[in-house]
Amino acid sequence: MRARISSGLLAALVVAMSGCTLGPNYQPAPAKPGAEGPLVSVSPAAETAAEPPDDWWRLYHDPTLDKLLEEAFKANTDLRAAEANLQAASAALDIARDAFLPQTTAGISSTRGRDAGTDEILELTGRRPQTIWVHEAVLSLGYELDYLGRVRRSVESARADAEAVAAVHDSVKITVAAETARSYAQICAFGEQIEVAKRSLDIVSREAEITVRRNEAGANSQFDVVRAQQLVAQVRASIPPLEGQRRAAVFQLAALLGRSPSMAPTEVNQCVLPPHLTDLVPVGDGATLLKRRPDVRQADRRMASATARIGVATADLYPRVTLKALYGTVTADINEFTSADSVTWGIGPSVSWTFPNMAGPRARVRAAKASAAAALANFDSVVLQALKETEQALSTYGSELERRQALSDAQQKAHQAFDMAHDQFLAGSLSSLDLLTTEQALVAADAAVATSDTALIQDQIAVFKALGGGWRGVEVASR
Repeated sequence: MRARISSGLLAALVVAMSGCTLGPNYQPAPAKPGAEGPLVSVSPAAETAAEPPDDWWRLYHDPTLDKLLEEAFKANTDLRAAEANLQAASAALDIARDAFLPQTTAGISSTRGRDAGTDEILELTGRRPQTIWVHEAVLSLGYELDYLGRVRRSVESARADAEAVAAVHDSVKITVAAETARSYAQICAFGEQIEVAKRSLDIVSREAEITVRRNEAGANSQFDVVRAQQLVAQVRASIPPLEGQRRAAVFQLAALLGRSPSMAPTEVNQCVLPPHLTDLVPVGDGATLLKRRPDVRQADRRMASATARIGVATADLYPRVTLKALYGTVTADINEFTSADSVTWGIGPSVSWTFPNMAGPRARVRAAKASAAAALANFDSVVLQALKETEQALSTYGSELERRQALSDAQQKAHQAFDMAHDQFLAGSLSSLDLLTTEQALVAADAAVATSDTALIQDQIAVFKALGGGWRGVEVASR
């Protein structure tokens, strides 16, 4: 046993003399093959490899949208909570840094009773133990010699944790930006669909009136009138659900702005066209995407924190050396509280070590290494997730662009067919059934284009969200 203790003390002494910092130094994870290259789903007709701006919503040149985003960044409740969490993480970093400084404790107390040390002195002098008052005022100081880097690694871990929380804050800001823009776009898109439905209602109502007049003149049957009126009722029935969805989107926008439903921004109901992007969508490449996405930065910082904690756990395998000092007054007579005879002081080193039972410290080292391995795996997962989300968003957006173009062509043909059918119907060369079929195709084509406009703006915003735009980095103070 004595040989084991001596070898352990020798190892601790060697480490102490070297003044090293235990544990591995953090190294960024290597890039996944192909992760930093061009994005594979970019279409030259819709996107450009230029770096997207942080305030991507300004590409729409919509003052109302700009104003809503400005308000959301100031009042959104989730963002306020993220900012509070960031302040808490900064405070935790300050707590970790405090270990670099001497730890001081000041105490003043008066206690009535028996003190073992005093009783022993009385017995040695032939006197009986007494119940007395003991008055003391002591200032104690302790300073840990960070010869193994335990404190330095603790601060390193806390700093990385604070930077990870800052990345979470930025992720929340991205979400707030995207969801605010999405809600506003939905309101405008539902406004467009409502306007399209009302125009369709005007058209089918006018044609139904013509059918009624022709029936009164003996040119049509009552069955033709009922079918025309049925189409009018169907188109009219499509409007209330759209209005309800628009109101729901307004309330969603109010929540994002930190407003109650009664204070919802009803002025946005005037918008009847979704925000339109005239330029190509700037998307950058894989390398800039991974640098821009806060969730990737968060995973990287979590990995750095886990790596530093290996050093903290490893330092617990060795003795912890603390320099301690105290100075104050201890007396049984309050009148002698300030006399030189009552002064107490001391100074010297203190060594603590969980030896010889090292099972716990070694288990903590293994746990720290396992946590670091998990953090690395999680980082790789987040990188793949970021690339996947971006490629999916670009693919969906590109497909909707093609669909919108095809629907636009179909809409144009539907209007031409309706104009021809209307003229032929008035001339008596087309049946009411053919006219009704043409009206239904026209209504469906107009509604499909408006629905595609809704999907298109939502897909655009999804692309910007996946690209990680909408935040400005929050710096975490470094030592």
